[in-house]
Amino acid sequence: MTTALITGATAGIGAAFARRLAADGHNLVLVARDTERLREQATELHDRHGIEAEVLRADLSEDEGIAAVEERLTDRRHPVDLLVNNAGFGNKGQYLDVPMADELKMLKVHCEAVLRLTSAAATAMRERGRGGVVNVASVAAFVPRGTYGASKAWVVQFTQGAAKDLAGSGVRLMALCPGFVRTEFHQRAGMGTGNIPGWMWLDADKLVAAALVDLARGRSLSIPDPRYKALMGVVKLTPRGLLGGVTSRTGRKYGPQ
Repeated sequence: MTTALITGATAGIGAAFARRLAADGHNLVLVARDTERLREQATELHDRHGIEAEVLRADLSEDEGIAAVEERLTDRRHPVDLLVNNAGFGNKGQYLDVPMADELKMLKVHCEAVLRLTSAAATAMRERGRGGVVNVASVAAFVPRGTYGASKAWVVQFTQGAAKDLAGSGVRLMALCPGFVRTEFHQRAGMGTGNIPGWMWLDADKLVAAALVDLARGRSLSIPDPRYKALMGVVKLTPRGLLGGVTSRTGRKYGPQ
């Protein structure tokens, strides 16, 4: 049986990955900050699917938390075959309205943790000649809209660049770019969602299923929904200056309330 390590595993996309991978027979290492929720999740997945679910409490906004996950990823006695870097959050407010400490914390989780954990996992995977990494980004990576989008753009560029460098090694890297997904993300950030059109919402379980198909096909970028693929096609054809104005107005319409 192979083992998958998932950060931000107790809710949203991370929990959907855990459900799907457990159902497919993978052992799990579940990483999050809430020990009680992790244990409840591990017990449920073990009882339902008969897999082993290890719990690792770690705060990826702290060096100690990142180091703890790095150590687990490099444990050669219990190798990790798939890493899902899903942990992340958003800050409510526009640029300069958000305290610098909160901006830096987000960059720590979205960029530094992703870099360090991907590097730890990929090093061990390359030695074995097999493995995969999914770095959860966002369609916000493709539009000029705030620090969150900028951090996710870094995730996309880093992942695709690293995927090219590791081509032929047996290690697959993929950036996953969902749109709006019904999770705890917006609630935790204090963002209103009542004004987001229904057609823009995605189901986390369907999203994960499509992402795993894309990973198996060797894609380095996954936008797992036809609606958002079409939107991103329009984005690519829109002049950057015009796009900035559109995304600013869209942010005010569909952003934090």
